Amino acid sequence: MAGDSPYTVKWGILATGGIAETFTKDLLTNPAIRDVSDVKHELVAVASSSSADRAADFIKRVDGPSSAEAYGSYAELVADPDVDIVYVATPHSHHFQNTMLCLEAGKNVLCEKAFTVTVAQAKKLVDKAKEKNLFLMEAVWTRCFPLSIKVRELISSGAIGTVYRTFADLSFGKANPDGSLDFPDTNRMVSLDLAGGALLDLGIYALTWVFQSLYHVQPEASKEAPDVVSAINKYKTGADEQTSIICQFHQHASMGIATTGLRVATDPDGQKTAGAAIRIQGSEGEIQVLHPAYRPTAYRVIKNDSDGKVEVVDCPIPTDPQRSNWGHGMFWEADECARCLRDGKKQSAFMPWEESIVIMDVMDQVLKQGSVTYPDLITTDVYDAKSPLNTGNQ
Repeated sequence: MAGDSPYTVKWGILATGGIAETFTKDLLTNPAIRDVSDVKHELVAVASSSSADRAADFIKRVDGPSSAEAYGSYAELVADPDVDIVYVATPHSHHFQNTMLCLEAGKNVLCEKAFTVTVAQAKKLVDKAKEKNLFLMEAVWTRCFPLSIKVRELISSGAIGTVYRTFADLSFGKANPDGSLDFPDTNRMVSLDLAGGALLDLGIYALTWVFQSLYHVQPEASKEAPDVVSAINKYKTGADEQTSIICQFHQHASMGIATTGLRVATDPDGQKTAGAAIRIQGSEGEIQVLHPAYRPTAYRVIKNDSDGKVEVVDCPIPTDPQRSNWGHGMFWEADECARCLRDGKKQSAFMPWEESIVIMDVMDQVLKQGSVTYPDLITTDVYDAKSPLNTGNQ
């Protein structure tokens, strides 16, 4: 149990891109803004694979402490004895090699989603975490939102009866008049070299809601992985540009439909007028979660006997007035990591290893059904400390 003083976790940040910046700025907010007093976070080191100067610039950009170390290689970061846990913020193409580098060095890891490129890689990471007795979690930050926790509680309590079907979508309208997408072919969203495509970057969130509502809440004794049927439209690069997935849970008589794409938007006018991004449908009503699937701030409950009345629950994301009113929502997953480390847990109940593996297996099946193939460099499940994905020589 936590004592009077908050448990402090010392973080190392592996990579210096946009998602790393957002996460780190959240780390540096005052936990009190979200009514947290049992844990807190310190930024102790940042690594760029190209230069220490880039890491130093990152620390300045996030208004980090002057005491934080700036490293020009990932190997230096994972060798730092002051680092308790590493946040792996590289593209998912790099996750397997980067996370193995951390685990082999004895570091606990929070690894960005998608966890890996293949299910085989995910299994290897979990096996290594078990072997090394380390904490490992896929950074599906949405799972740690108070909103998500409340929705799972509503489902488990039977608030909308037995849940039989979930629709979930996360899509963005990035189509140009000439038929191309609004990304260079080398962009991580569409490049095969970076495991690009809608599924691994956006579809994971649609699947997150399918799994939160239909799989995560299943009793442990009757956990059932789904049968999967899918369809993919490919972009000119070979990556998926539009993907639809049906997950069928036979024993539970339920289905989840997850869709994602880069040509039409879930929220076309940016005003949420198009309706709910997620519909969780039960025998006695439904829960609707508003766009975006990855960062929702409101949900609705509609009961069969509601007579036209809708319960709307707002769940705003707190901001820190001492840090330019910053607050994005990634701090909740950091708090979960801190509590797990404090309590000696090696995995989070919010995002268990087994569930990360099952979701990766679903995405593996979808990519195979759609004949999407990625280069051997990023799909191998053989760890190589000297891989260009670890050293930056790529």
